[in-house]
Amino acid sequence: MEETKSFSELLNYKNFKPRRYSAGEKIDAVIVKITADWVFLDLGAKSEGYLDKKEVLDEKGNLKVKEGDSITAYFLSSRHGEKLFTTKLLTSRSISDFFYDAYKNQIPMEGTVEKEIKGGFYIKINANISGFCPYSQMDTKKIDDVDTYIGKRFEFVVNEYSEKGRNVILSRRPLLEKIEKEKIAALKNSLQKGMIIDGVVVSVQKFGAFVDIGGIQGLLPVSEMGWGKVDDPKVLFSPGDKLQTVIINIDWENNKITLSVRETLPHPWDGFVRKYTEGSFLKGKVSGLTNFGAFIAMEDGIEGLLHIAKLGRGKKIKHASDVVKIGEEIDVRIEKIDRENRKISLELAGSDKDISAAGDEDDFRNYIGKSPKTMGTLGELLKKPGKKC
Repeated sequence: MEETKSFSELLNYKNFKPRRYSAGEKIDAVIVKITADWVFLDLGAKSEGYLDKKEVLDEKGNLKVKEGDSITAYFLSSRHGEKLFTTKLLTSRSISDFFYDAYKNQIPMEGTVEKEIKGGFYIKINANISGFCPYSQMDTKKIDDVDTYIGKRFEFVVNEYSEKGRNVILSRRPLLEKIEKEKIAALKNSLQKGMIIDGVVVSVQKFGAFVDIGGIQGLLPVSEMGWGKVDDPKVLFSPGDKLQTVIINIDWENNKITLSVRETLPHPWDGFVRKYTEGSFLKGKVSGLTNFGAFIAMEDGIEGLLHIAKLGRGKKIKHASDVVKIGEEIDVRIEKIDRENRKISLELAGSDKDISAAGDEDDFRNYIGKSPKTMGTLGELLKKPGKKC
């Protein structure tokens, strides 16, 4: 008498890689488990198939099989690795009926992308049935490289089924969109503004980079790639790069997440004020022009204001562009460092420190900030009315 195998043994007694099945393919498998609704079949390599329990009941509703029995079944479809079978013989007509049912009920099925054809891809479902998947339905993102899909096996739903299977239009897009929605729903409970999160660069554009942060993509804008100005993002990042980012904004209504690498880096201000003091001379580059002065970039992420009164060297000018232009390098001297507000006022190297222009100081004061009020000296306090010596 053959020794009865336990449930775990039945799941592990075959040691080979999971295989793919075609619709209508016949198999002989061992029943490993019977539940209230399903009969589970051992497919080897620790994988299972299942069929409707109703198919193994007699007219009185009693089971005709038991766990450990071998049974003949036919493959119907697959979804996320779960393979559905039937004990009913699949004739060409019943297969056609099944695909029509898949169309009506949007039942996913596996297919192989065999080649590119005009407007999309030729998809092979089984030996008898194939379909067409338009470019727009193959993915949720723009397809840049067709070859990355050829030969791959994916799940599809039937968008259109007619002429008894001679005209089958397939789509991956609804399945991918559903998965994305499920991931977003799960992430809504875990992602928060200010959180540090790891990601992988998916693509790099002129305006920034798209980064995968666990199944959904966030945008890393050019302005958040570092403290300095970034002229070409592709110099810094490439698809596949792993990086650490900070979530600086979440817009679930529009499914948009904004990321920052800059926020993970030390602020350049701290290093700058350790290196330079008021009175220090250095070279800078004009980064911005206004009617009250020019902004001078001295190091990545560090700018100072060269007020128009200092820029004009005593002459009345209307705009900083009358004297300098964007990108021009000039020698400057640090006049004042406002550590509290992280602002720096500059003057031209070698200029007269006392040169000023009446009426132009308001904008400058708004930039550099006013000095905090103090209580005054002890002598001044004693001279105030009401104070007795």
